[in-house]
Amino acid sequence: MKSPLLALLLAVCCPSLLFGWGQPHHAITRAALETLPGWQKELLGTELKALGDAHCMIPDNVYSDKANAKYAAMDSRPGEVYLQLLHLPTVQTEYLEVMSYFMERAVTALREGRTGDAARFMGTMCHQIEDYGSPSHTMPGDNQFTLLQQFLPPSDGMKDKLMHGPIENGDFTVSLAGYQPRLLGTSVNEAAWRLMHRVHEGILNARSTTIPIIQALSADDVEAVTKHQMRAAVVDAQIVADAMHTILCLGAQKVPEMPASVAIDSFWPLEAEKLHYPQSQFFSSPYWGHPRVGSMLAGGTEAVPLKLKLDSSEKEFTSGISAGMGKPLTFVLPKGVFRRFTVLAGLHPELGAKGRVEFTINGDGQVLKTITLNGSDAAQRLECEVIGVSKLQLTLAGRGLDSKSNYAIWAEPELVK
Repeated sequence: MKSPLLALLLAVCCPSLLFGWGQPHHAITRAALETLPGWQKELLGTELKALGDAHCMIPDNVYSDKANAKYAAMDSRPGEVYLQLLHLPTVQTEYLEVMSYFMERAVTALREGRTGDAARFMGTMCHQIEDYGSPSHTMPGDNQFTLLQQFLPPSDGMKDKLMHGPIENGDFTVSLAGYQPRLLGTSVNEAAWRLMHRVHEGILNARSTTIPIIQALSADDVEAVTKHQMRAAVVDAQIVADAMHTILCLGAQKVPEMPASVAIDSFWPLEAEKLHYPQSQFFSSPYWGHPRVGSMLAGGTEAVPLKLKLDSSEKEFTSGISAGMGKPLTFVLPKGVFRRFTVLAGLHPELGAKGRVEFTINGDGQVLKTITLNGSDAAQRLECEVIGVSKLQLTLAGRGLDSKSNYAIWAEPELVK
C-alpha cells in the first residue's frame, strides 16, 4: 500500500497517473444522475449538480480538500486518509465491506434529512464504482501497466509513458438515453451485495476495452481510443445509476417489491479472487478445466447443454454450474437477507451415466446438506437454511471408480428470502 506521503506527492505531481478515469468521472456521474426519476432529482435538490461537479471526486482529493476527506474515510481504518480500496478492487469480502459502509452512511443521512452528507457519501460510492470499471484498473496488481507492457510492447511514441493516464483520460460525454436504473435491494445489506456483483460486470467489461485502447494509442487513433473508452464508461454509468437510484429509494423509504429469490450461478466465487480462476483452482476430473456456467465440456473440448434426469423425464437447464471434483465454490452471502438455499443436484444422464458423486453444501464450514448420487439416479432437490451463514460453499467428491464419468451439475442454484 502506498504511504500517505507518496500518495500526496503523486496526487500533487501527477494526478492523472494515480487515479482512475480522472476527468471522465464527471461525465460518467452526470450521465448516471440524468437517468434518475424526477422525485429523486427533487430530493437531492442542489446536491444533484454538486454530485457530478464535485462530490464524485472526493476520494481523489482527500489531501487537497480536507473538509470533505471524512466522506471517504472509514471508522475501521483509523488514520488511513487515502483508501486504496476506493480505487483498486482486491477481494470480495474487503470491497463489499467498503460498499456496505458508504451505502449505509448515505441511506442514514437521507433518512435524517442530512442531504448534503448523503450526497457526499454517494459521491464517494460513484468514484469507487467508476474506478473499479476503469480500463486502467483491470489488470490486478498492475495499476500502472508495467506488466501488461511486457505482454503488449508499446509503440516508440508510447514506450516512455506510464500508460495509466492515457488509457482512461479523455474529453467525452456519456449518454444513457432510455436507461432505467434498477433497484439493487430492499435493504442496505442486500443492495451492497448485489452492487458488488454488478460492479464485477463492469470490471469484466472494462477488461475487454483495455487492449483495444492500448492498440489505438499506439496507432495514434484518437477516435478508436474514445470509442473503446466509451464502452467502459457507459457500463460504469449504468451501474452508478443503479446504485444512486437504490440509495435514494432506501433513504426515502420508497422501496418497490423485488423477486424473493436470486440465482447465484453467474456470480463469481471467492476462489476466483480476481474474477478469473487461477491455475490452482483448475480440476482434472472429469476433464481438465474450471467451473462453467450454463454448459459443460464433454471431454474437455465440446460445450454441451446442462441436462439432468428427473423422475419421469430429462430436462436441459440454462441456469446452473458444471464443476469438477475436489475444488470448492464459495459464495459470500449478505447478512440477514436470505433464508434458504435450493439447488438441483445430479449427473448428466449420458456423460455421467457411469459416475458416482457426493454433493455437499457447507455453510461457514459446517455441513448443511450432503447426498451421494449415481449417474443412473434422478437429480435431487437439495434445500437448506442459510440464516446467519456468511459463506456458502458447494463441493463435489468422486465416490466411484470411473472418475472420467463424474459430470456433476448444480442446476438452478438459488437463494430465497
